[in-house]
Amino acid sequence: MSEERLSTQPHYSRREALAWAGASGVIWLMAGARTSTQAASDTFHPPCLVRPAQTEGPYFIEERLHRSDIRTDPANGTVAAGTPLTLTFHVSRSHAGTCQPLSDTLVDIWHCDAKGVYSDVHDAGFDTTGQKFLRGYQMTDTQGIARFQTIYPGWYPIRTVHIHFKIRTAPMIRRSYEFTSQVYFPDALTDYVHRALPYSLNGRRRVRNHHDFIFRDGGEHLMLEPSETNNGYTATFPIALVTP
Repeated sequence: MSEERLSTQPHYSRREALAWAGASGVIWLMAGARTSTQAASDTFHPPCLVRPAQTEGPYFIEERLHRSDIRTDPANGTVAAGTPLTLTFHVSRSHAGTCQPLSDTLVDIWHCDAKGVYSDVHDAGFDTTGQKFLRGYQMTDTQGIARFQTIYPGWYPIRTVHIHFKIRTAPMIRRSYEFTSQVYFPDALTDYVHRALPYSLNGRRRVRNHHDFIFRDGGEHLMLEPSETNNGYTATFPIALVTP
C-alpha cells in the first residue's frame, strides 16, 4: 500500500497552526481549562487544544454515511471483527482568545480493519469496492461532541496504527473550514490488543509510532489515551479549530 505525504489542508497548515499556538503545537486556553470552581461542579469543559494537521492519505471516500456505529457494512450487514472502541471528539472553535464548543460540524472518521484492510478501495493487495465498513460521520451536538462506535484498528505495511479524521464546519461560520489529521495509540496498548484474535492473524506489526514517517510530523500531539471498559476501550479527543 502507499500513503501520500502531502497535506490537503486549504486553510491552516501545520506550520501555521504551530506559529499561532506556539512551538509545542498545543495551546491551552482559559476557556477550556478546569478551574477549581469548575472542578467542584458537575460541568466539565474539555481543554482547548490546537492539533497539527496531517495528510488525508489515499483512502478517504466521500461516502456520506451518517452514523455513529461504523462497524457494520451496510452493503451486507457484516460487522467488522475486533476489540470495541468508543471514540469521542470534543470540537471547539478558537477565535480571538476565546474557545467555545463548535456545534453542527461534520466529523468524518475512517480506518482499516483488524487485517489492515480499508473498505471501498481497489488496492494492489485487496479489492473492497462497494463495501463501506469502518467509515462514517457524525454532526457535533451543542457541546461540540461527536461520538463513534468502532473497533481498535489493525496495521498494514509502512504505517503505525492510526485513525483518520476530517472536520468540516457548517456554513454558519463566516468562512468554511476543513481540517484533516490522524489519531494514534500508545505502542504498549497496541501490542497488547494485537496479541488477541483477530489481530494476531495479521502477524506482528512492522512499524511503531516513532518509526512512522507521518507520525514523526506532529504525531506526539495526536495521541489518544484509551481507558479500558467492560468489553473494550474508550477514548476522548479534544480539538480546537483556529477559525477566522
